Amino acid sequence: MTVKAKKKVVKKTSSKKVVEKKKTTKKVAKKTPTVKKKATKKVVKKEVKAKTSNLPLIENDGYLAPHGDTIRWRHQRIYDTEKRLSPTGKIVDFANGHKYYGLHKEETEWVFREWAPNATEIFLVGNFSDGMEDERFRLTKINDAGVWELRVPLTFISNLDYYRLNIYWPGGFGERIPSYARFVVQDPTTYQFCARVWEPESRYQFQNPFPDMRGKAPLIYEAHIGMSQEEGKVGSYEEFRRFVLPRIAKAGYNTIQIMAIQEHPYYGSFGYQVSNFFAPCSRFGGPEELKKLIDEAHANGIAVIMDIVHSHAVKNENEGLSKFDGTSFQYFHGGGKGDHPAWDTKCFNYGKDEVLHFLLSNCKYWLEEFNFDGFRFDGVTSMLYFHHGLGKGFSTYHDYHNHEVDEDAVLYFGLVNKLIHDVRPTGISIAEDVSGMPGLASSLDYGGYGFDYRLAMGIPDFWIKLLKEKSDNDWNMEHIFYELINRRKDEKVISYAESHDQALVGDKTLIFWLIDKDMYWHMSKFHRNLVVDRGIALHKMIRMMTITTARGGYLNFMGNEFGHPEWIDFPREGNGWSYHYCRRQWSLQDDTNLCYEFLANFDREMIALMRDHNILAMDDPYIVHVHCSDHVVAFKRGEFIFVFNFHPEQSFVDYSIKLDAGSYEKVLDSDALHFGGQGRVAQKQTYFTNGDGRVSLYVPSRTMIVLRKK
Repeated sequence: MTVKAKKKVVKKTSSKKVVEKKKTTKKVAKKTPTVKKKATKKVVKKEVKAKTSNLPLIENDGYLAPHGDTIRWRHQRIYDTEKRLSPTGKIVDFANGHKYYGLHKEETEWVFREWAPNATEIFLVGNFSDGMEDERFRLTKINDAGVWELRVPLTFISNLDYYRLNIYWPGGFGERIPSYARFVVQDPTTYQFCARVWEPESRYQFQNPFPDMRGKAPLIYEAHIGMSQEEGKVGSYEEFRRFVLPRIAKAGYNTIQIMAIQEHPYYGSFGYQVSNFFAPCSRFGGPEELKKLIDEAHANGIAVIMDIVHSHAVKNENEGLSKFDGTSFQYFHGGGKGDHPAWDTKCFNYGKDEVLHFLLSNCKYWLEEFNFDGFRFDGVTSMLYFHHGLGKGFSTYHDYHNHEVDEDAVLYFGLVNKLIHDVRPTGISIAEDVSGMPGLASSLDYGGYGFDYRLAMGIPDFWIKLLKEKSDNDWNMEHIFYELINRRKDEKVISYAESHDQALVGDKTLIFWLIDKDMYWHMSKFHRNLVVDRGIALHKMIRMMTITTARGGYLNFMGNEFGHPEWIDFPREGNGWSYHYCRRQWSLQDDTNLCYEFLANFDREMIALMRDHNILAMDDPYIVHVHCSDHVVAFKRGEFIFVFNFHPEQSFVDYSIKLDAGSYEKVLDSDALHFGGQGRVAQKQTYFTNGDGRVSLYVPSRTMIVLRKK
């Protein structure tokens, strides 16, 4: 929408109406979110100290003892801040900014509110004002905190009207999209973004209950709506619901993690440079279509979590929060501290109550309005430290408890995790953190910061380093096993062999590291070569070893389960704005003449095994046999035995492994013909221990076998 910063003069209302308006404004001003007075703080502290005096996180880890005071102070601060911010003492009752700010349709009028403390004058401008400033749509400042308000009759504004703000401040002016805008679209001609009124007469009504993930390991299918279709274009929520969701359900995953939901001006940012935090990306369709997608996933028993970005915001001013009221420090840190040196974005100031209010309300909004089941928080490492984790090794516990830690971000994580689990007791929260801060994925009662899981970000790096730098003959089985289980015992992790990060242009997926250019010529079932055979075998084994050693959950990026070829490259000037690499070629998996079908078959049975027996919720695996020169490792988890022979050439007959006495049935092997193997292991096989408690196995080269004790 093109609008002019020009005032349109209209007839003023009568004095009587003005008085009535002032009375209403005064009354509403009392409802502005407030901070609880400190009069009750002494009582609160007394009540809460019992919660922070004996924290198991410190008691169970002697290396944290020197930092005990810092950890206890952090927790006391979380509880104190919750009591201070909320009149009820619960953070969930504080996080209601989305119900107060923005544009709302009430019984007799439209009400619009915005927080802009540095503003001197604000107009709501849109179709309803002929694209010009109109005295009828001038906002009134209703308190000293910088809250502005407008009330107009219902007939003045209609659903789908375009609108924005003209904001004046000392010495300046800017066109802005309201901070709580719930629907933002891009003009296909001018490429400018503008808010649209979203108040449809009939809203989507959710039909299905939330999947209860408590006690279940999340098996996550990481997906991007726009690139989920095969055609060279931007996909939609509706297309994803109709064509991709059934694939995910068939593959057996119980959780979908959707990327790039919050509105972002640059498609190629993968959704990680957000401009409008409350608006679902309009490239993919309207808000009600997103709701329908989530509801249908729930009908399939699949939870849906959102890849949420609270670590930074886009620098764009016209469509973002940057210099929203003319200042650089309204939502962000002022000066250089507010600029992310690597991402060229703005860094939130988590020490301001208004910023906490904005971000916490944002989480509650997505949970309540769209029925999301939780969040994967992006860029947690960047949030936790003023150095953003850049160039840091995190080699000692001191790195997590010094002046480089943003204690306000730590506070935010404690509060937001309390909020998530208050709103959605079955909810999931995941931290994308590479620093390894102790307690990040432990409960607040335990002494942690409340996340349910952290991403095991070192695992994909480990596998790729192994493939790049070492010959198959040099793989050390003990070292591989150790790297996969190297985690804190008091935290759960989401393990993965590769995610979207490894699929982006400039990097390589596992299948490309393994097969490379031969994928273009030898993935036909009738023209396979040794390179393809090796790649198929190791692709299955790497993923299987990653998931069977995980404690907590597992993640796969869309299409990688069947070895999707090539990389992801969003349309940009450098590739002629092409969508050729920004899509998923599902037809490759469906083509029964190609080997991709084998990998999809294996992934489906692997996921079914882990899901049906909830193996990831079992105690950690432990080695029952390892022989490095044989390249064989076997480990036990619950009643299951996982045997891996990574040897590139040697198959072993009557291979002896000591197990608990009894009989064992084979439940899965990666060498089966329908997995693209050579079918060297008998399908219905039972093994018995001898007098020495050993079983004898035939373990072919580059093969994994799963046994279960009868």
